[in-house]
Amino acid sequence: MLNKIKKTIEKYNLINEDDKILVGVSGGPDSMTLLIILHSLGYNLCVAHINHGLRENAVLDEEYVVNYCKDNNIPCFTKHLQLKENLNGMTIEEAGRKARYDFFEEISLKESCTKIATAHNSNDNAETVIMNMIRGSGLSGLKGIEPNRGKIIRPLIEVSRKEIESFCKEKNVNPRHDESNDETEYTRNKVRLELIPYVEKNINSNVINNINRMSEIIFQEEKFISDMVDKAYKDIIVEENIGKNLVCNLKNFNKLDIVIRKRLVLKLIIKVLGNAKDIEKVHVDDIIKLCENNVGGKFLTPNKYIKVSVLKGKLRFEKMQ
Repeated sequence: MLNKIKKTIEKYNLINEDDKILVGVSGGPDSMTLLIILHSLGYNLCVAHINHGLRENAVLDEEYVVNYCKDNNIPCFTKHLQLKENLNGMTIEEAGRKARYDFFEEISLKESCTKIATAHNSNDNAETVIMNMIRGSGLSGLKGIEPNRGKIIRPLIEVSRKEIESFCKEKNVNPRHDESNDETEYTRNKVRLELIPYVEKNINSNVINNINRMSEIIFQEEKFISDMVDKAYKDIIVEENIGKNLVCNLKNFNKLDIVIRKRLVLKLIIKVLGNAKDIEKVHVDDIIKLCENNVGGKFLTPNKYIKVSVLKGKLRFEKMQ
């Protein structure tokens, strides 16, 4: 296990010698394995644990993490929430994820951490790929969970859940168990507890490894396409006022391959708005048609936050006030 994770760290250049790493630790087998191994490798660590206020036993999880860190001289930071009271239109899963990463970012800045390590493993990656495929995702969704994104790193991404469980047993680690992981109320749990076991039993017992192999290939190809889109962006941009408006050379835009043009539309929207929320394939296609017609016209995105217009050889993306 140790050597496998070291190889993953080296393969994706996840950690440098001078990095200070904030480790997100729930107290479960995945995050405890991550913490134990990073600590044994001698990295400079601190820990963040968040109690979402969803389960009575969550306080015991917190005590477990705090005590482990105390026994091993690892700085530990905790936060308590009442998540159900602060959903703000999000699902519990979405709100929980946002709360975790907001807290991780807060502590990492406070403690001058250069990396944030989360305990996503190869099973998590396969589940994510399946969920994205069901939703009709493109390549960006099928590449799965990235080994690193910004300061976020995932050293366990090539380790299976079975390997993690074996490690805990071998090292006499008694991690906490989140009983909500046994419920099929949430989409991910349905995939984890029902769909994947069915496929393993009736179709392909190696489905987790196969999906992870596929996602690694797609990750590499997606990186290549993303680099091409970045280059194309520089070639078409005429005026750049990020967060407000962008103007492109329409003729140069229309010369590009349709795959690059569609990616550019999303990139332009994100640069103006900060996200592509509520933007679907049909909206991207409508903007592409607007550009191809090249006779003037405008398109207002569904969220009514961006106006896309074509006029006098220029393609403009403008944030609405």
